[in-house]
Amino acid sequence: MTSEPHWFKSSYSNNGGVCVEVAINLAAPHGIVPVRDSKVQSGPVLTVPATAFSSFVAGVKAGTFRSA
Repeated sequence: MTSEPHWFKSSYSNNGGVCVEVAINLAAPHGIVPVRDSKVQSGPVLTVPATAFSSFVAGVKAGTFRSA
């Protein structure tokens, strides 16, 4: 990766410790969205294709996924 990720949490995060962070600044230039656990910032990063991440967000907004 030539660009550094700029991590952020959703504004809907309540800081309860069960958050993920994403770096959408890499979507346009690299076609990926890195995702990581906000509690383990030095831990592993899941790299998701930007199109798949967009589909996931659209599904969440549409209520496609049930909560556990």
